[in-house]
Amino acid sequence: MHLVLASASPARLSTLRSAGVHPTVVVSGVDEDAVLAAARERFGGLDPVDAVLVLAQAKAEDVARRVEGEEATADMLGAQVADAVVVGCDSMLELDGEILGKPADADDAVARWQAMRGRAAVLHTGHWIVDLRDDARGGTGATLGATSSTTVHFADLDDDEIAAYVATGEPLHVAGAFTIDGLGGPYVERVEGDHHGVVGLSLPLLRELLGEIEVPFRALRG
Repeated sequence: MHLVLASASPARLSTLRSAGVHPTVVVSGVDEDAVLAAARERFGGLDPVDAVLVLAQAKAEDVARRVEGEEATADMLGAQVADAVVVGCDSMLELDGEILGKPADADDAVARWQAMRGRAAVLHTGHWIVDLRDDARGGTGATLGATSSTTVHFADLDDDEIAAYVATGEPLHVAGAFTIDGLGGPYVERVEGDHHGVVGLSLPLLRELLGEIEVPFRALRG
């Protein structure tokens, strides 16, 4: 049993490794803006819970198609493709009903923190799995997902603290302009829900999704 992580996120990879799972990383090539625009045209307005799920699905299915290709199979997984399950994720912060992904630049990150400080927001992380296992190995061909939502309570930072944090560069590379497992940790006072989801990949939710295709989480370890 082998997991393919359709994400370049170091935090997601670290979360899995800490749980004893050592996935192959294959980064998707999807255009996120185009995917969301197509979904809105088809379904109308998207709630944050649905938006992250749409993107997670697009990433997982894009990587699944690449992994199943003859050239990709040899380069990425070799014989392991027969036992592979792909997981894709996407995260966004919801504040006052607005969806916030990665900041556009440092000024945007500062403005985000000025709006978030001393308040609570909800971090949504969509998860999508694609079962690529052979029939002989219990494969289902399933493609399914769900969203983890966690309320995050931020400390009341002053402008100097915000400027110093943004100057580290970390907020520019993560959804919501913060981390809980890195330099942003001191500025998150508490969370309500699964803290793994805030990091970017909910281990309990991944376990539940794997259960839907009758794969115990322990099968990923090794």
